[in-house]
Amino acid sequence: MLFSTKAEYGVRLMVELGRRAGGSDPSLAQPAALGAIAGAENLPLSYLEHLVARLREAGLVTSVRGACGGYRLSRPVDQIDMLEVVQALEGPIAPMECFTPDAEGRVLCSHTSDGDHACSTKFLWTRVQGGVTRALSQTTLGELVAFGEQDEPESGSVPALAG
Repeated sequence: MLFSTKAEYGVRLMVELGRRAGGSDPSLAQPAALGAIAGAENLPLSYLEHLVARLREAGLVTSVRGACGGYRLSRPVDQIDMLEVVQALEGPIAPMECFTPDAEGRVLCSHTSDGDHACSTKFLWTRVQGGVTRALSQTTLGELVAFGEQDEPESGSVPALAG
């Protein structure tokens, strides 16, 4: 399963806002201009403008108008999980085109039956979807900010998720 650049760049944008947030009250943080974030992360400004609009619609960031305006997080970094961020940018997590979660989190499959028996692959894709959403929901923006601030992260060393 591949996520698009929407998820990659959007998460990087959120991490940069998280770095700039400092403290537990994001409303006290200085708003960050998208141009400054684009420069710091080497990302295209026009694309970030599109992504930040989605993040704002999802209630993850707020905008501040004016000469010293920009964007800041709407909540503390430890209260924002990556599932919220990725779904705001990508939509529902679905490992296959025929597979969509409904509003209650149940899995709907366009191949509900293969003749006289249930779709035999639905079980696998349900597990894949569950694993991905669990990993994203158990990872906070605060963890990503802290991981990025490590002095010398061990090459390839990523903290394991609890089970």
